[in-house]
Amino acid sequence: MSKHSPFAREDVMEAYLDSLLKEPQSPDDVTARTAKLLEQASQQMAETVLSSTVEEIEDNEQQIVEDVSSFLAKPEKDVNQEELTEDYVVVQDEQISEPVKQKVPLKDTLGNRFQALFFEVAGLTLAVPLTTLGGIHQIEKIGPLFGKPDWFMGVMLYREAKLNVVDSAKWVMPEKYDENLAQSLNYRYLIMLGESAWGLASEKLINTVNLSTDDVKWRESTGKRPWLAGMVKEKMCALIDVEELISMLNRGLGSNDQTP
Repeated sequence: MSKHSPFAREDVMEAYLDSLLKEPQSPDDVTARTAKLLEQASQQMAETVLSSTVEEIEDNEQQIVEDVSSFLAKPEKDVNQEELTEDYVVVQDEQISEPVKQKVPLKDTLGNRFQALFFEVAGLTLAVPLTTLGGIHQIEKIGPLFGKPDWFMGVMLYREAKLNVVDSAKWVMPEKYDENLAQSLNYRYLIMLGESAWGLASEKLINTVNLSTDDVKWRESTGKRPWLAGMVKEKMCALIDVEELISMLNRGLGSNDQTP
């Protein structure tokens, strides 16, 4: 395991993520500020000396995959009818009675303490709660599909399943994405989102961490970027609302697109 903190450039990342949490005043101002912050992050990252060997990094990432697989293999607790009635509303009709899922804020679904997987994309650290993680796969051959959004890398076959691969850097920070960034990316893992067929391409697995709800600066308003649940304060990284992210991907929306 590396002795160096994987969460470098904390001041730059905090400013960048803070700008994402707040509603922008002007799209041009936000684009310029974001580009400046990410440029600073790139410069600092270039100056960072990594002492970890390739073997240490690979061993660490393999352990993370095993830990996540062990967590996901645990049986879920039984859900009684009383609990179900809190999350669903039954629509009454003369002939139809079907459950309609109500949107529950991510904060209210996690409990006071939860585990999250931290991973890295183009120098930006992202996190997903393990309860909303579908698994981790090594990226293999990806078959492109035409007529899809530019952030859609294509389909990867895993056993008998077809997994939709998202270019995470292009989706999360399109204002930074250029040819140089595209050439520098080295996607190795696919972070699966819940029970969907969507997966986020990731360059590096950092760690699994125990968190409390107080460790997160939760977003206070709805509207733009519903996929961003908040910011993990000490780690300076974005916490993803997987349900909202899946909904946006299903509709072909980018990270900055306005949702109804």
